[in-house]
Amino acid sequence: MSPSHTSLNNTDNSLDMSVEVTQTLEKLGPCLDATKAEIAKVIYGQDRVIEQSLITLLAGGHALLVGVPGLGKSLLVETLGCVLGLNEKRVQFTPDLMPADILGSEILEETEKGKRHFRFIEGPVFSQLLMADEINRASPRTQSALLQAMQEGRVSIAGHTHDLPKPFHVLATQNPIEQEGTYPLPEAQLDRFLCQINVGYPDEAAERVVILNTTGTQNYTPTQILSTDELLKAQHLVRQIPVGEKVVDAILTVVRNGRPDTTDLEDVENHVMWGPGPRASQALMLAVRARALLTGRFSPSIDDVIAMAEPVLRHRMALSFSARAEGVTLGDVIDKLIAPVR
Repeated sequence: MSPSHTSLNNTDNSLDMSVEVTQTLEKLGPCLDATKAEIAKVIYGQDRVIEQSLITLLAGGHALLVGVPGLGKSLLVETLGCVLGLNEKRVQFTPDLMPADILGSEILEETEKGKRHFRFIEGPVFSQLLMADEINRASPRTQSALLQAMQEGRVSIAGHTHDLPKPFHVLATQNPIEQEGTYPLPEAQLDRFLCQINVGYPDEAAERVVILNTTGTQNYTPTQILSTDELLKAQHLVRQIPVGEKVVDAILTVVRNGRPDTTDLEDVENHVMWGPGPRASQALMLAVRARALLTGRFSPSIDDVIAMAEPVLRHRMALSFSARAEGVTLGDVIDKLIAPVR
């Protein structure tokens, strides 16, 4: 173990813990490789999207999938549920959707003896993988129904608290083009998504495979690779992976430079209206650990910070009006944030 790893462990059994983590990682590695390969048999030409989705789930977080219709976002969620052995439910968000349609509600029942009582009927949020399709089409009141669920893993209804299944993940989709009749997600809810995963068009070779393999009489049905218990163990393992001081410093440098009040970068001062909060630092720490686990390494590196900075930060920052007028994008700003740590 490197000195930087040792300095982050304050217990006497840090070495034994590292050996246990290493052994578990070696056993889990082939399963994660098989998981990626199985998903890629259904989702063609989207290796980056698959990787970031798995990183989000391994980190125990939620993901916002942003892309135009027809790129396989819904199919990706269904495939993840199948391959990871998760109970998956889907909610199509519309302007008339009510919070009870997601969370559930209490109904008044009467027994044969005439005694009345309330019974709680669970909504689709009581699943391990909830697909919130076109989440920005629902009203703010309905969107807010997910806030407690995404942060605390439970919901409060009629004065009673109900725990959600474990693991619990929300994978929401959003169309970046059509904004008429939509309600932008508030910053508080955006901050609860560990990653914003932008789904782009496949390249020509991948699109050729898509049209050949999906327009015939048979479609490939993915098989389950991981169980729920194995996923939970992997999520626990992510939090045990040691992180070197240089990686911690890089995370802090990237996140704190994204805030106009604490940045050393003139571009951020001029172009950013508000920057990422401490939850972004936590999310980036988990994301780089999960990426190390997914790629079979014992600890994250600076490259992991660079790779995960954009999906973790781009929904946690806002550009000023002058920056948008000048054609500056969040991608441009984040490139400036990671430049000092390259």
